[in-house]
Amino acid sequence: MESPPDGSSDSPVAVTAAHSTTDAQASGRTLGAVLWDYLILAKPEISSVVTLSAFAGFLIGSPTGLDGGTLLWTMLGTALCAGGVGTLNHVLERRYDAQMKRTAQRPLPAGRADPKMARRVGILLVCLAVGLLCPLVNVLTAVLAALTAVLYLFVYTPLKRTTKWNTLVGTVPGALPALGGYTAATGHLGAGGWATFGILATWQMPHFLSLAWMYRKDYARGDYAMLPVVEPDGNSTAAQMIGFAALLVPVSVLPVLTEAAGWIYGVGVVPLGLWFLWTTIVFHGERTGQKAKRVLKASVLYIPGLVALLLVDWFL
Repeated sequence: MESPPDGSSDSPVAVTAAHSTTDAQASGRTLGAVLWDYLILAKPEISSVVTLSAFAGFLIGSPTGLDGGTLLWTMLGTALCAGGVGTLNHVLERRYDAQMKRTAQRPLPAGRADPKMARRVGILLVCLAVGLLCPLVNVLTAVLAALTAVLYLFVYTPLKRTTKWNTLVGTVPGALPALGGYTAATGHLGAGGWATFGILATWQMPHFLSLAWMYRKDYARGDYAMLPVVEPDGNSTAAQMIGFAALLVPVSVLPVLTEAAGWIYGVGVVPLGLWFLWTTIVFHGERTGQKAKRVLKASVLYIPGLVALLLVDWFL
């Protein structure tokens, strides 16, 4: 690509926009449709939960008052990092996604997006996230964001095809954004931060195992070593879902014990966790896709519920 008339080189953002426009023209699709595909690559449904978990960590790290500016940059940096990691994950798994019914129509395996460009966009988003968090929040939070990207892309993602323990390993990068929210508010690692990390790490197991059970045949087509694929009888899947959901109940109370949250949060989070646990017990008795979907729905509602309790507790 030629440089602009003034001799300066194109910025990454300009290159991205120009390439998107070219893709739209070449394929006969509208620019809006192309941009929508890149939004899909950023996994907004996952990125929103990740950003919400960072908000939870920030609340736990701010028992006496919120710094609105720091909160804003933390949320933006977290969302950019999550979107970048999601995009790069799509790039890494595009060939496997093409083999699965659930993912075959995603932008990359369906041929609607260019892998090289998607890689550039993903790297750009992660770099922007770290570049914002480092000077505008603090170095520790930026390091945790970078560590999240590295662990998710180069440890967890490859392990999904080699070991049934990949979901357990994935809880670490999955929970680091919550810890990052805490460090953004406090500037250091503390008991409240590790409590938030523990909540998110524990929550992820029944969440992702229920998803893996629902799509176990698809994962088998994609050659993923998910637990329901490796052990199709469901005994280990059900046992781990119940075990981690049961563990989540006492772990969720840790912010109260560390004085990072108050009694209102504590009174509300226990029945929330027990309801989540009940859905896993029901699944153990009837291992159907419908029952697994109930577990998944409960897990999706759990994080917003937890954040709502933290907000009520914080304001009151």
